[in-house]
Amino acid sequence: MVNLLAKRIIPCLDVKKERVVKGTKFVDLKDAGDPVELAKYYNEQGADELSFLDITASYENRKIIIDIIKKVAEQVFIPLSVGGGINSIETIRELLNAGAEKVSIGTAAVKNPNLVREASQKFGSQAIVVSIDAKRKKNSWTVYIKGGREDANIDALEFGKKMEKIGAGEILLNSIDMDGTKQGYDIELNKKFSEELNIPIIASGGAGKLEHIKEVLTKGKADAALAASIFHYKKYTINDVKKYLKKNCIEVRI
Repeated sequence: MVNLLAKRIIPCLDVKKERVVKGTKFVDLKDAGDPVELAKYYNEQGADELSFLDITASYENRKIIIDIIKKVAEQVFIPLSVGGGINSIETIRELLNAGAEKVSIGTAAVKNPNLVREASQKFGSQAIVVSIDAKRKKNSWTVYIKGGREDANIDALEFGKKMEKIGAGEILLNSIDMDGTKQGYDIELNKKFSEELNIPIIASGGAGKLEHIKEVLTKGKADAALAASIFHYKKYTINDVKKYLKKNCIEVRI
């Protein structure tokens, strides 16, 4: 898909026990701060959007932490996308009412694809993001669920196409292999999805330096780059990233 719109830079808050954490390949989680404070900081920094993921909600089989979402939503004036343990229309409605602009559905999209169809009919596809945790398997990628703990034995690209067909407005594409490695995004994975789907692809997993972000938005053809460690630990500001991309002729909002 040719996308002439500005590319988006999205900081990600992975939240566990009401704290932002960051790990590698979905394990070895370390504390990275308070979600409300970080949300406020990224809003002031000029992030295009903010992604909030309650990373243990599905695994712990519980509802997402609505009270924190409300507090975060009060601090940000940019689109807020929220995910983690979302498995019903009621929860989606509750989150949108709490201030989220989009919801990100992962495990439930695999177990109950109808939820994606119904949600996009009710709330509009622009509010429905399907989050795919993909891990390389020989020459393709397989979908993992429950926060990367369980192989669903589904081809990731085929699943992405199916989600687009039934109403997903965007795909949040997480590479488990590259997550937290700071070695760069999985370019091949993002390029494949971006070329074969017609909805925006948000690349996630692997940002370690400015070049990585440029690479996934150009060679990887992603519409947006999501990053966590480089922002949480103040290696770069959002502004550093956007100035660098602008200098490299990539359209961004400054």
